Amino acid sequence: MASQNTSRVPAETVRIASTTHSGYHAVQDYIPQVGEWVLTTEGVAEVIRVLTRVTGGRLLELRLEKRPKPPFFAASHNVLIKDDVD
Repeated sequence: MASQNTSRVPAETVRIASTTHSGYHAVQDYIPQVGEWVLTTEGVAEVIRVLTRVTGGRLLELRLEKRPKPPFFAASHNVLIKDDVD
């Protein structure tokens, strides 16, 4: 069986900049809680579960606001937090 391409995904497609999204900001070392809404590269998502440690934070299981299924995963340091949370 032929091996699949394992090249890395470009960082600019998985990182999100807080300067371009009003109402959200980055918080280093903050772990979102279950039920909290965060901003991802795909849009606003709800934290469904907080999972294992990863470099720089925790792995989050998220569900998009506009597309409730299927859930997906992101590292906590790759999401933005609402301005009223800190």
